[in-house]
Amino acid sequence: MFDKVKKVAGSVTGKIGAVVGLCVAAAQSAHAALSAEIGTGLTLIQTDALALVDLVWPVVAALTAAFIMFKIFKRGANKI
Repeated sequence: MFDKVKKVAGSVTGKIGAVVGLCVAAAQSAHAALSAEIGTGLTLIQTDALALVDLVWPVVAALTAAFIMFKIFKRGANKI
């Protein structure tokens, strides 16, 4: 039963999995140690980023529509 565990632990995949597991554990403990000021700052940054995304969506939609219309116009112009 433990032979399979030893094979996985000795393989490259097992070692990578162990490193990823340790990194996740370290990240969780570091996240728990954040102060209230840092949490508030991150919340404000997230709010600003979401507001910026709301402003960018109409521009992205307009550019996409413009490229589509340009492609349709080009196809029509080539047929003439």
